[in-house]
Amino acid sequence: MIKKTLLIFSFIVHLNLYSQNKETIDWLNHNSIEIEDANPNSEMIFFKQNEPYKFANAKLYGFGEASHNTKEFFDIKAKYFKYLVKNHGLKIFIMEESYQAESGINEWISCGKGDVKTIANNFKTGFWYTKEIVNLLEWMREYNAGKSIDEHIRFYGMDPKGGEKINQEIRKFINHNNIMIEESLLTAADSCSNKTIDYSIKESWWQTQIPKLQELKRQLIQSKKEGKEYNSVIRSLVHLIGYTEYASLVGEKYPTSTEFRDLKMFENVKYIMEKESKNGKAFIWAHNEHVNKSEMYYTGSNIINLGRHLKDYYKDDYYSVGFDFGIGKINGYVIDKKQGNHWETYEIEKPFPGTYASTLMSVKKGIYFLDLENAKKNEPTKFFKKKAKQLLIAAGGYQPKPLHKIMVGKIYSETYDGLIFVKAISIPNYKLD
Repeated sequence: MIKKTLLIFSFIVHLNLYSQNKETIDWLNHNSIEIEDANPNSEMIFFKQNEPYKFANAKLYGFGEASHNTKEFFDIKAKYFKYLVKNHGLKIFIMEESYQAESGINEWISCGKGDVKTIANNFKTGFWYTKEIVNLLEWMREYNAGKSIDEHIRFYGMDPKGGEKINQEIRKFINHNNIMIEESLLTAADSCSNKTIDYSIKESWWQTQIPKLQELKRQLIQSKKEGKEYNSVIRSLVHLIGYTEYASLVGEKYPTSTEFRDLKMFENVKYIMEKESKNGKAFIWAHNEHVNKSEMYYTGSNIINLGRHLKDYYKDDYYSVGFDFGIGKINGYVIDKKQGNHWETYEIEKPFPGTYASTLMSVKKGIYFLDLENAKKNEPTKFFKKKAKQLLIAAGGYQPKPLHKIMVGKIYSETYDGLIFVKAISIPNYKLD
């Protein structure tokens, strides 16, 4: 009797879930906005015809990616950047990349010397060394050709994770302008700029350098210099201080350094918005976990990220777009003592149970955009208000063993303003010629 009752109960639950799932899919078929293809150069006709109100009226756009090594995410983000340039007058491109990458990339996209290989070498993040991203930089260069400097697209890095060569810029400016600065302070800048972070240990050395860099900044400001070069060198020094502060927190109790890194990215974006963007508009390219408007990793972690800072500060002027996917090929880093550490390509043949993707995959569109405010208000089963799983694929790529370690619980309606779902993904093209 008990067995029979359990069977009936199980059947009813299954039937109810199937019915709810069908309602969600039917609603998504009618209310999601199809993206015609992942070609970064084709127009988004359906999106332009159905552009969500909050998207259209935002000024700062954070576009994430569910992994750092996926061709379709790169190409679709490039597609949206071009759309915003053409239709919303956006000219500022901010990347999860170092400040040091800016000068070389900006020189090239402003029609300076170089080629696709030399320009890609400016990146400190290896994931960006791809044909898809270089193609976007080439498009920026073509867009800028023949335009005045005020009309140019400009590239900016927001990540504080590197100090390379900043000391050289500081010394060059000081020598050129005959500014009297204590040599010990410049030596501290040299040391911090040239030293890399050892993430395996906590080093107290970094903490002792911060007051020296702060004093260097004070003496530079006291010199009362003005102009573009002065502003640039102060920004460089601020970046070096941020890098040193970040390095001093490595090894602290988790998530201290993680939150500090995102706080610095927020401060860098805020500076760019206030000092560099003529119309107060900008595009941010980073991982989902940096740009989402709530918190890092799982819902309820309360690890404050870049996107949360941006949403708190800019309110509806900030629009966060996350990515998710169903199946396809993706790289993962394998640590292997016998064969040596290496990258390996995995194939995900079907969405994993319990994930948002397992439902989103059933929509009759290959790629689509979903306005989550609309979904939150009008989707009949409250699907996007419920916690479900998403694959968290970070710097190490796809790590299937053990799989549960890269599964995090999200509530999408609390995490993003918009969602782009891609049914099938592939790896980027790492050959630039």
